Amino acid sequence: MKIQLTSNRINIVLVGFLILLGIGSFVYNQYLVNRILTQERSGIELWAKAIEYTGNPTQEEISQNLLAASNYLKTNASAAVPDSVIEMIEEAEADRTSQTFVTQEILLSEDRFQVPRIIVDERGEIMFANHVDAPLNQELIDRFSAINDPIEIKLGNEQYSQTQYVYYGESPTVRYLRYFPYIQLSLLAVLLGIGYVSYRAIARSEQSNLWVGMTKEAAHQLGTPLSSLYGWVELLREEKGDDFTQRICNELENDISRLRDVAERFNKIGSEPELNAQKLKPILEEVMDYMEQRLPQLGKNVDVLRHIDSNVRAKVNPDLFQWALENLIKNAMDAIKSNTTKSYVSVKLERVENEVVIDITDSGVGIEKKYQSEVFKPGYSTKKRGWGLGLSLTKRIIEEYHKGTLIVHKSELGEGTTMRIILKAIEKPKSLEDEAKA
Repeated sequence: MKIQLTSNRINIVLVGFLILLGIGSFVYNQYLVNRILTQERSGIELWAKAIEYTGNPTQEEISQNLLAASNYLKTNASAAVPDSVIEMIEEAEADRTSQTFVTQEILLSEDRFQVPRIIVDERGEIMFANHVDAPLNQELIDRFSAINDPIEIKLGNEQYSQTQYVYYGESPTVRYLRYFPYIQLSLLAVLLGIGYVSYRAIARSEQSNLWVGMTKEAAHQLGTPLSSLYGWVELLREEKGDDFTQRICNELENDISRLRDVAERFNKIGSEPELNAQKLKPILEEVMDYMEQRLPQLGKNVDVLRHIDSNVRAKVNPDLFQWALENLIKNAMDAIKSNTTKSYVSVKLERVENEVVIDITDSGVGIEKKYQSEVFKPGYSTKKRGWGLGLSLTKRIIEEYHKGTLIVHKSELGEGTTMRIILKAIEKPKSLEDEAKA
């Protein structure tokens, strides 16, 4: 429970950290975009004023008059005009030339930002376009108008004037910046995801090692009392020679042997199991015989049905594979209610092409569809008492140790469940000598 709580807190912290980074990145990105947009509008306004200046005929007329006056005074030196007036005219012309040069520089430098722009006259016709990669139509004007307010340009003089409008969009820099927070968040999410998966893998490995250590220690601790129980049973058999005591001693020995097998199974958890090619029928028969003997103690009248192909072979570890089968058959028996009539547990073993298929079917209560993917997770249990580790351990034995598959093949409420084991099939030995070795 503490491990799960810690994991949930880490999830909350990581998600919160990602949200804060996202908000901070988005806010700062918007700040940068707004600053760039402000600078771009100032640049477009300056560009529009430069066009307005160069296209104004009044300014051009003044410039020509100043130039003509200066040339006239230079060619008519006898005219009674003070030198100061000539110098004033020449300075004015120099200023006009300088202003024209500055205007041209503004037009050229502003073009480097590559802001898409169009100039539209009073009738709505596009007169000029630059850095625009879309069709020149009313849709483009509406799109630019939705992004930025148009800038007005006044051309002409008092007798003849014309108004034009500069519509412009966003530069490639701004468009790229708008996508940056999403790219940044995606990269952060990937990095946090990798970190979280790595953490979970480490935590899962540590937890697995802890459980392995506990199971091995439990198996070791069970060795001493089991040996003592063997001794007490032998003593009881020698002291009491009647048939009833002998039968009790035989049953006790069987159960003690079973406990020793269970301890040995725990001792093998975490170790690489030795798999041997052998027939599966004897293993299934032994497990079913043992479980069938315990049915009267459970107070249930259940028929155990067997459909077993005696020639099916696979590579298994008998101790671990029996453990997995016991868990599945016991779960099937527990799923049957005591007052149910015509109850049964069916075990079917067959070979399908290159695979061994074992179906364990019960007539129990069934599993809801939404829980069928949850039954193999540690901690899931429908019983009032239990840790919910049986099916999780069984799945690990089948899939990790035997490289097979364990699934809920089908299940319906009130009709029962079929659990399916799939293993790789082994061919029959070609000779009797090979059969004996197997």
